[in-house]
Amino acid sequence: MTAGSEKIIIEGIKEDGNKFRPSDWCERLATTLASFGEDQRLKYCNSAQPCIINGVNCLIVDSDLATKSPESYEFLMSFAEQNKLIIQEDRRSKQMDISIERRGVGC
Repeated sequence: MTAGSEKIIIEGIKEDGNKFRPSDWCERLATTLASFGEDQRLKYCNSAQPCIINGVNCLIVDSDLATKSPESYEFLMSFAEQNKLIIQEDRRSKQMDISIERRGVGC
């Protein structure tokens, strides 16, 4: 990754091209950094958001998580590396909408 990248995409596709299972892996990971709001609903951390890009389950990770919470960042990156998931910089247009089930405040 180049210095200054803002977001990293962890795709639910393994390096060999197969889909990663279980299909809700990104929600499970995002939940490890989530918290409950005053409305008692789970709110995903802004630094780790599950989404679907081109039909593939992904986890969008803000690169600033590495400084805010190094342990959390290392956990997410280690998970992706150990499971041979594709990791890349987010090169999508800022205006492009992505499907995110719930947005939250927090991290």
